[in-house]
Amino acid sequence: MQNTLKSAAVFDGLGLHSGEPVRMTVRPAPVDSGVWFRRTDLTEGNPMIPARWDAVVPSKLCTLIANESGASVSTIEHIMAALAGCAIHNALIEIDGPEVPILDGSAVAFVERFLQVGIAPQGEPVRAIRVLKSVEVREGDAVARLEPSDNLEIDFRIDFAEAGIGRQEKHLSMANGAFVRELSDCRTFCLQADVNRMRASGLALGGTLENAVVFDDGEVLSPGGLRHRDEPVRHKMLDALGDLSLAGGPILGRYTGIRAGHALTNRLLRALFADPTAWAPVECGNSAGRKLPGMGVHPGDLPIHA
Repeated sequence: MQNTLKSAAVFDGLGLHSGEPVRMTVRPAPVDSGVWFRRTDLTEGNPMIPARWDAVVPSKLCTLIANESGASVSTIEHIMAALAGCAIHNALIEIDGPEVPILDGSAVAFVERFLQVGIAPQGEPVRAIRVLKSVEVREGDAVARLEPSDNLEIDFRIDFAEAGIGRQEKHLSMANGAFVRELSDCRTFCLQADVNRMRASGLALGGTLENAVVFDDGEVLSPGGLRHRDEPVRHKMLDALGDLSLAGGPILGRYTGIRAGHALTNRLLRALFADPTAWAPVECGNSAGRKLPGMGVHPGDLPIHA
């Protein structure tokens, strides 16, 4: 069945790139409404922005959505991953600024709060998107691909010259709380040289060693080191789930990302929906529903340090 929250979940923090304080409240929403953002700080124009693939606009280093009035919200990938990973299909996200709070750089604080306030079944079947044939997009040596599968699988590979990262790859099925257990606590990452460059360009003004894993010549500068040996590739999988959730429903298919990022995953969704023979909407009964991300998740799935 479709789910929403039992009550509102409130988050206060800073925008990663703006450095500005922001309050975000995730509220229950009616069945079949999907996920929407509402900019509570705007006094003119339409403050409602759909969390959907065709609302994504080009942006550096994050996923940004906007409506026809120009209202926008950026860095939505972690909150979207948390919603998808907890099987929350309908939500209204009220936010008093243009950027989602970064919190600790992962999705675990969102997940923890969602599980605290509770998830409410809504009595209507989930409408998923079944991939019927392979769809692929490329940009240089980066690849994003969707192929048929009975449940959502994510296969990701990265390759960095930075010795602290190097080559990493991982494959996971997103069923049975796997996102919460395996990916939700994995933080965004960057190189110290990237931090210097971004700040010189007016970006990453809210970034700290506590909300990102910073690498420098083989060393991890963030206190406490890595949460997982392969935390960088796991975070890329977290981002991919958040970006794929903009499809408008859970995807039943295998996603492969090779050096892929937000923009390439959005191009993949656009290519999928541009080909009506490549996908089909399906209503999920109990058997199929158990294969969806987040179905049956519970607090015991949270990482131990959360």
